[in-house]
Amino acid sequence: MCGIVGAVALGSDITPILVEGLQRLEYRGYDSCGIALHMDGALRRTRSTSRVADLKALVSRDALAGSTGIAHTRWATHGAPATHNAHPHFSGRPGGQPRIALVHNGIIENHEALREELRGAGYVFESQTDTEVIAHLLDHLYNDDLFDALQRAVRRLQGAYAIAAFCRDEPHRVVGARNGSPLVVGTSESANYLASDALALAGTTDQILYLEDGDVVDLQVGRVWVVDSEGRAADRPVHTVPAFTAAAELGPYRHYMQKEIFEQPRAVADTLQDLDTISPELFGDAAYKVFQETQRVLILACGTSYYAGMTAKYWIEALAGLPTAVEIASEYRYRTSVPDPSTLVVTISQSGETADTLAALKHARRQGMENTLTICNVASSAMVRECKLGFITRAGVEIGVASTKAFTTQLTALFLLALTLAQSRGKLDDAAEAEHLKALRHLPSAIQATLALEPHIIGWADTFARRENALFLGRGMHYPIALEGALKLKEISYIHAEGYPAGELKHGPLALVTEQMPVVTVAPNDTLLEKLKSNLQEVRARGGQLYVFSDTATRIANEPGVHVIQMPGDYGMLSPIVHVVPLQLLAYHTACARGTDVDKPRNLAKSVTVE
Repeated sequence: MCGIVGAVALGSDITPILVEGLQRLEYRGYDSCGIALHMDGALRRTRSTSRVADLKALVSRDALAGSTGIAHTRWATHGAPATHNAHPHFSGRPGGQPRIALVHNGIIENHEALREELRGAGYVFESQTDTEVIAHLLDHLYNDDLFDALQRAVRRLQGAYAIAAFCRDEPHRVVGARNGSPLVVGTSESANYLASDALALAGTTDQILYLEDGDVVDLQVGRVWVVDSEGRAADRPVHTVPAFTAAAELGPYRHYMQKEIFEQPRAVADTLQDLDTISPELFGDAAYKVFQETQRVLILACGTSYYAGMTAKYWIEALAGLPTAVEIASEYRYRTSVPDPSTLVVTISQSGETADTLAALKHARRQGMENTLTICNVASSAMVRECKLGFITRAGVEIGVASTKAFTTQLTALFLLALTLAQSRGKLDDAAEAEHLKALRHLPSAIQATLALEPHIIGWADTFARRENALFLGRGMHYPIALEGALKLKEISYIHAEGYPAGELKHGPLALVTEQMPVVTVAPNDTLLEKLKSNLQEVRARGGQLYVFSDTATRIANEPGVHVIQMPGDYGMLSPIVHVVPLQLLAYHTACARGTDVDKPRNLAKSVTVE
């Protein structure tokens, strides 16, 4: 992975479009980048292990230009981030000049066997990547028709891929293929485009075709031809996609993460859409029947979305009385589980393309659990197409790798799901519905008030920046929020941080507590407050430094070793959505104080489309 852009045009130079597309996708992978063009009857490329801005300078220095080309930003899987591993990869007949240029997202699982076969045919490998195997295979199968060669090549591939390629001998053609990794086609009168995300084409075209798994596409000037996995012509409708350019601009903010933290009141309000009633139809036309059949819930997700699912478990069991299991998607399909057709399978994904979650969803369906629902931020994603029901959050484009507004809108949608399931089971009367709706309508204002705490949090961040370890504590439905707070801090500041249920402190983690180990605590005014206060005393008795986010009525005071920031109010069952916001700000400002690359943390990528 992670970012692909390709284009074929009639006479015009598409280099600026390729580079700008890479800049829009850089947040998805930034270990290296590269571009290849058809120039003067030959293949030309330049690659860099720096950022796209450096690549842009190299393109200018080398005077690269052309009307057919492909470009890529990489998140390393096979082979270290190095120029020789960067895409695009070239291939040609052994001993001859390069004639195939290719980029790829995904992982080819049988690359070692193919590598040995191609070495036997005389091909020399210059990289450690699985992608170079595809380039040589495509060249090996090429017989004057690149589209035909790619169709035959993908039949040999096992694993996930999105591929874009062109050939020296067919200068006005770009071909692509998709299986398990996103790839879209953009069309216009003067050019056609390939990209791993429509965002790459913002401002260039708003006419987008979404390829399905197994599709192979042929792009020529004035022509787009798609066939499915059986080689049959496939009609993929054209969608008009609004331009994302404004949403992707940084504006007055220092980083995208900061911008997205402060967009949360609007994102939550947009997700609620002036909601005035709870109804199964919020999740699709078939939701009423599905919810009536539901006897248990299974939530599948990864990373931050998994913590959203953990929070939802508390809500669904408390409000709807439905047994709820939450599984890490990357683990679920590799163990023996007990399927139940009466289960509602819920997937959570910001992009809707998370490979592990998609695979877990398909595994659940193969076991006979056909009632599926996704909480997703991208209406055109594979996850939405795979599920019977869905709820589209309206977080907007999220550029920062560390998720913020996607998380709070997921939580908002999951709370609506819990309410709807409760209503379907006769456990939500009119008075309770009205109270919950009132609290939801107040939620954007509550988040806005919490954002005003930023100056106090900056003061804490200066202390945290000088530490190398931290603990985050929460109880009940705030335990997943502690996990999320720890994840945010480790992702962008590189401070080792762990989240624990506060009651578990005495069962091991307390051994780590010293005055050099800050202990962050989420302290809402709920039924577990007095238990939590006892846990805090355990920390103080060992000389630990407590940093507490407390509700107004908790009566936890500032004193030596206890640092308190009081939240603007008490938020009841919606408290997790509000309490995560100061944890996001703490991680953000700590990372700023340490001088890390906040939006593009090392070794990570935004959209994880490989296992």
